[in-house]
Amino acid sequence: MIVTAYKTDKITAGARLFHILDQYLPKLAEEDIVVITSKIVSICQSRVVVNDGTTDKYALIRREADAVIEDEKLKRLGVILTIKDDILIPNAGIDESNGNGYFILWPKDIHKTTADIWQHLRKKHSLKHLGVIITDSHTTALRWGTTGMGLAWAGFEALNNYIGAPDIFGRKLRVTKASILDGLSAASVVSMGEGNEQTPLAVIGDVSFVTFQDRPPIKGEIAALRISLDEDIFSPLLTAAPWKQKKK
Repeated sequence: MIVTAYKTDKITAGARLFHILDQYLPKLAEEDIVVITSKIVSICQSRVVVNDGTTDKYALIRREADAVIEDEKLKRLGVILTIKDDILIPNAGIDESNGNGYFILWPKDIHKTTADIWQHLRKKHSLKHLGVIITDSHTTALRWGTTGMGLAWAGFEALNNYIGAPDIFGRKLRVTKASILDGLSAASVVSMGEGNEQTPLAVIGDVSFVTFQDRPPIKGEIAALRISLDEDIFSPLLTAAPWKQKKK
């Protein structure tokens, strides 16, 4: 696997996403995977809110989140724990870094947006097999540091299901599924950086372990990535937490 990040100009609200992709991405090849940080997608969608001291950050987080836990100790750090789009994420994914005076929200219609990007790039570069991922960063419990995760994808299978397959000693695996989506996202985000690198795009090549598809994911494939609070391996912690549910 080879990951190459690409530098762009500073992206500001109202910029055209397809124009950015056409300007800064190289000529793509069959079975490349294009990775785009969610931040520039949101900025191009004008999914931003002025951060000049007049906006109530926590009210904004509550509005965007599906469920919240408000802890005063964490709030002193500027954090509310939330669930957004079935993902456990601080602050509903809202970011202030590299925002140029704005809160940056997660993209809207993210799966449709990813499919539209996939269609555009596949047509522009005359490709049959191409992957697209929109990423963000998240934290892992009991570990310092952020890693990348995939918010949406198109053009390949996101999960490699090992259930029922034998391990090297012939024992059948019972619960193992490898997240191709998040593995690719983590490798890309660490290459793109988290600070002022100004490299919000990446291209991954040489991915023989990826199974490509000639379509975006269907609803069942998107749903297959999600685990309910009750079924999650961390359910004793998640279900005991004092969630305030805003949406279903």
